[in-house]
Amino acid sequence: MECLLMVSLAQWSMLMITVLAYDSQRQPLFSAIFVFGDSLVDNGNNNKLHSIAKANYMPYGIDFQGVNPSPTGRFSNGKTIVDFLGEMVGIPLLPPFADIIEQNIDISRGVNFASASSGILNETGRNLGERISFSHQVRNFERTLSQMKTLMKDENLSQYLAVGKLIGNSDSGQ
Repeated sequence: MECLLMVSLAQWSMLMITVLAYDSQRQPLFSAIFVFGDSLVDNGNNNKLHSIAKANYMPYGIDFQGVNPSPTGRFSNGKTIVDFLGEMVGIPLLPPFADIIEQNIDISRGVNFASASSGILNETGRNLGERISFSHQVRNFERTLSQMKTLMKDENLSQYLAVGKLIGNSDSGQ
């Protein structure tokens, strides 16, 4: 367990070093970000669910995007860690999966699948009402990839999402 934790911390540290050293004035460091999780990173997926776990009312979002504060569905007064990370690597704010179903939203930069009160176990959070379990978030990701495949050729999608190409210098042919 400790070894696994150390690897995770090492990987997280390497990601943060890469991000902090990155010059965001150039091209984005990553082509897309896909987010899975709970209320810590939910950006509005629970807004339309029959659930007690919602953040679509004030004061949630009071400091989000400045002038005209409005609730966003984020369980914070402003941005989440995912919003800050995206900003650091040149990715715009991600749409919640719930919104891409109803609206014609660009999914090429990523999607947020997180849902408050969800957990790895399907039973987690049931007492609060509807939520999108982790296994359902993964199914939604598969659905999103299928949509992306129709927008791009299979090989282009693989290249677009490939880590080696994203981290490597695109001028060097990697």
